[in-house]
Amino acid sequence: MNKVFVYAEYQVSIDFTQIDWDSVNLEMKKFAGLKSKTWLSGINTNTLGGFYEFDSVENAQNYINELLIPFSTKINGNLSVKIFDGNVTQEANIGMNSPFYPTTSE
Repeated sequence: MNKVFVYAEYQVSIDFTQIDWDSVNLEMKKFAGLKSKTWLSGINTNTLGGFYEFDSVENAQNYINELLIPFSTKINGNLSVKIFDGNVTQEANIGMNSPFYPTTSE
């Protein structure tokens, strides 16, 4: 099974509580291959971002192209995105009890 992680951050200052994230969450759930998202809000900066898990690089890239990039235009923020290989790090993550990897006893 493929594990692909995406880190995204918008260089913009927006109070997280002032945005209708329920509607954004609904839109995100329409994308194939998105397994999970953890919202991030920068301390003292109000930058917006997230940590995502996808089932393939292709689905991650489609999400970036179709949702993250257009949203950066909407909020007038610069977007920084990185894609990570979650398979190569599996053993190390299991050793750290990562919630994204089952332990060997499960």
